[in-house]
Amino acid sequence: MVIRADDYPPLDADRHRAWSFFPHFPDGIEYFVNVIGLEMEELRDGYARMKLPFAETNLQAAGLIHGGVIASIIDTVVVPIIGSHVPEGSRWSTIELHTQYHRPLTGDAVVHGCVVKHGRSIVFTRAEVVDADDRLVASGTATYAVAPPPD
Repeated sequence: MVIRADDYPPLDADRHRAWSFFPHFPDGIEYFVNVIGLEMEELRDGYARMKLPFAETNLQAAGLIHGGVIASIIDTVVVPIIGSHVPEGSRWSTIELHTQYHRPLTGDAVVHGCVVKHGRSIVFTRAEVVDADDRLVASGTATYAVAPPPD
């Protein structure tokens, strides 16, 4: 199943504005997602697309993008989708991540992510990574535990 933006409605303006900064957080800290170079391209209601430009620092010794980087972008693409649907101050973390690698990646990548099911405390997601020729590089699922904002 191919994940594409046209299958998802626009995100309402307030929630879009609240997450438009991602992955550049207002606290100015350079987090892991910034180190690998992931950038937001589109955020919709239940869908996000991010781009990973090629960077030599993301390579493993054989000249391919490291599998850990690919797994990380599968894990990361759904963060703003979840964040735009939980109360402000909520916290969530990955409790399961499954990645399938379909072909090597040697250049730019785009990752498409969506929410499969959003419960009160558990969120199930799916993502696909494609190369510059729109060929499937990897796919994966991730499950997140969501905790309400502290009192």
